[in-house]
Amino acid sequence: MSTDTPTSKAIVRIIASKDSWIEGEAIRQMEKTAELPGMIAAVGLPELHPGKGIPVGAVFAAEGIFYPYLIGNDVGCGMGLWKTDLKRRKVKRDKWVERLSDLDGPTDEDITPWLEEEGITPSPSDLAIGTIGGGNHFAELQQIEKVEDEESANQLGLSTDELMLFVHSGSRGLGEAIYRSHVEEHKAAGLIEGTEAAVRYLNQHDRALKWSRASRSVIAYRFLTALGAQGERILDRCHNSIQAGIVSGKACWLHRKGAVDSMEGATVVAGSRGTLSYLVIPAGDQELSLYSLTHGSGRKWKRGECKQRLRPRFSPETLIHTELGSRVICEDKDLLYEEAPQAYKDVETVVMDLIKARLVRIVASLRPIITYKTRR
Repeated sequence: MSTDTPTSKAIVRIIASKDSWIEGEAIRQMEKTAELPGMIAAVGLPELHPGKGIPVGAVFAAEGIFYPYLIGNDVGCGMGLWKTDLKRRKVKRDKWVERLSDLDGPTDEDITPWLEEEGITPSPSDLAIGTIGGGNHFAELQQIEKVEDEESANQLGLSTDELMLFVHSGSRGLGEAIYRSHVEEHKAAGLIEGTEAAVRYLNQHDRALKWSRASRSVIAYRFLTALGAQGERILDRCHNSIQAGIVSGKACWLHRKGAVDSMEGATVVAGSRGTLSYLVIPAGDQELSLYSLTHGSGRKWKRGECKQRLRPRFSPETLIHTELGSRVICEDKDLLYEEAPQAYKDVETVVMDLIKARLVRIVASLRPIITYKTRR
C-alpha cells in the first residue's frame, strides 16, 4: 500500500495502490525535493501529480529549516463546507443558475465582520476577498448522496434534507505578493527557523491563511444570499501551508502542497465537478502520512492538453451538463475544458487508497447540483 524509498537523508513514501495512476514525473519531483537540506521525510498521497517543479498532493518534513517555495503563491488555499437551509426536495436548479450572476468581481458587502472574526486588519488586498479566482477554484452546491457513518454525521450536524455548499479558494493577490517578495530575495532557498526572514515570512503566511478563510466565508455568503438562503460553516481546511510539527519524535516543519492537516478532523476529498465528493474523518496511524490527507482527486492531464483531447468529443455546451445531472457555470471555454471531469483522476480510487491504508473512513458522499466557476 505504501512504498518507502530512502534518499541521502529523507524517506520518500508513496501511499497508493496498484489501481492508482501516479506519473513518474511526480515521483521524480518528490525525490528531488526530498534531497533539500534538512529534509527528513516526504509522503505522496493518492492524488499525487506533477506540479511546477513541486508535486501536488505531497507533504515534506524538514528539520530546522522551511521552504516557502514549496508552498508557492496560493498560501492558505483551502476548502470550506457549509450546511444550508435550502431543502433537498425544493431544488430549483435552472432558477438558481440564473441568480448566480457574479462571484468574480469585488463584493459590495462590508467585509469588516469577517476580517474581525479572523483577527486581521484591513489591507489593499481586501478588494479580492470573496472572489473565487481561476484554475481549479469553485463554489459548489451539493446534496448528501449517502451517509456511511451516522454517528459522525450527527456530530457534524448533517441532515440529508438540507443542501450543502462547498467552497474552494485561496489567497488571491495577497498570496502572490508574499510569494513574489520571498522569491525575489531568496529564490528557492529555505529559511532557517528563528531568523528574522523566517519570522517575517511566517507572519505573512499566517495572515494569508486567515485572509483565505475569511474569503471563503464571504464567497459562501454571496452564493447563498443570491439564492435567498443562509448557511453555517461546519469545517474549513487549508491545503497549502507550512506548519510546525513533530515526526518520529523530531521537531520539524511540515510543508503541505495539496494536502490537509489530518489532526483537524473531518475533511472533504473533492471530486471533479462531475463526480461525487467524499466527507471523511481521519483514522489509524496518521504519522504514516505525516499527519496529512489528500484534498482532492488530483489532475490526470496537464491543462494545456485538455482542450485538444476533449474538443473532438465534447462541445462547451455538453460540458456544462454533467453525467450526474448537475450544472457547471463556467463561461471561460478554455477553463471549461481544463477543468472537465475527464481531466482528473478517479476520486473513488483515491478515497479507497486512503481507506486501504487505514487513514480515513467515509462519513458521507456528496453529489454536485450546481458548480460555479466563473462568469466572464
